[in-house]
Amino acid sequence: MSLTVPEANWRHVPVRLDVERWATRRTRRRVLVVVHTVIAGRRLLDVTRLLEGDIRVQLIFTQAPDVFSNGVPEFLERLGALVLPWSQAVQTEFDLALAAGHGSLHDLTAPVVVLPHGAGHNKLAPAASHGRTASPPGVYGLSRQRLIRDGAVVPEAIVLAHHEELTRLGRECPEALPVAEVVGDPCFDRVMASLPSRALYRQSLTVEARQRLILVCSTWGPDSLLGQGWETLERLVAELPGDDYRIAALLHPHIWNAHGELQVRTWLAGLARSGLILISPHGEWAGAVVAADQIVADHGSVSLYGAMTGAPMLMAGRPDAKVDPSSPMAELMSFTPRLRPERPMCPQIKRSSTNRHAVRYERVAARITSEPGRFARRMRALLYRKLRLRAPALRTATEPARLPLTVRFDEPGSGVPR
Repeated sequence: MSLTVPEANWRHVPVRLDVERWATRRTRRRVLVVVHTVIAGRRLLDVTRLLEGDIRVQLIFTQAPDVFSNGVPEFLERLGALVLPWSQAVQTEFDLALAAGHGSLHDLTAPVVVLPHGAGHNKLAPAASHGRTASPPGVYGLSRQRLIRDGAVVPEAIVLAHHEELTRLGRECPEALPVAEVVGDPCFDRVMASLPSRALYRQSLTVEARQRLILVCSTWGPDSLLGQGWETLERLVAELPGDDYRIAALLHPHIWNAHGELQVRTWLAGLARSGLILISPHGEWAGAVVAADQIVADHGSVSLYGAMTGAPMLMAGRPDAKVDPSSPMAELMSFTPRLRPERPMCPQIKRSSTNRHAVRYERVAARITSEPGRFARRMRALLYRKLRLRAPALRTATEPARLPLTVRFDEPGSGVPR
């Protein structure tokens, strides 16, 4: 049988109609992994790993349209994944699709399982305009704007991390409640599994025993720590004595992908020569969070995961960032002391070094997931139920995070991970 395709870069195997003739292994189910952004792709790897060893399942990846799509082709290339162009993916039937974003999912011919790409659902999405009227902003990932298309719920299943998110989903989009499932949070489980290895992570970041590691975390956008001004990072490096402190910067992947890795390295090269540790976007971030003695952060997800470690925190970025008032992030921002840019850095860091809010941080951390340590088991059960396959007998365990990679600035123009 001949098959005519309209694009030269379309894949023939293993999706063409006469696949049995060409494929070495005949699989029973085809799963499409829909990667909108690099950070979404990383979250989806936590799911695809749960299918490892199952020769009945073929994984196929595609890049979905997204404003933050920079870096996705390179991410998929590093994986060595079989990638279909989006134009072909939307014309091909799959047994299941996995996504950690919402754009264009209604175009797929497959039941879709949607996961959050961060710590639950905290940020408010911009209001949608309909002619002269504008809908009120909704919670990203829970709003009707994201979940409903032509009067129908798009996802086959909506993965939630905590039971309280069911209440918030019920307020935002009650039609979606029947397909919502509380599964847990893979990053929460990985941070917990990594806590016993704290000394190894500190060693990998070249932090000496007598030094305190200050981890500066910035999400993306104008309301973020860096979006409000790079001087916070600059002054921390300049004002904290190097014998007593190490400063590390952990930047959201959207910063790297939106501006380009070369540009970010260029912006931070001077600070790196003054002692700044820059965490590479190509490694895992959880180890850096576990290693930190104090955290300076904003309304990004890393702040919530940082609350798990017991490290004292200071909040930066825009104080009225657009977050859901009923979210764990809003609670964290309500009591965490703010770093005042008009004041000297060192006294503020010293004053916050004693965690006076330990119990409140524990309460916030408990709101990240109501299924601690159980994401892998519950997510795997969901996958096989949707695939209509019996799951192989296999114990699922969350491994500690790999050692963080840092960007090296040994030579002019360099900036490779190490």
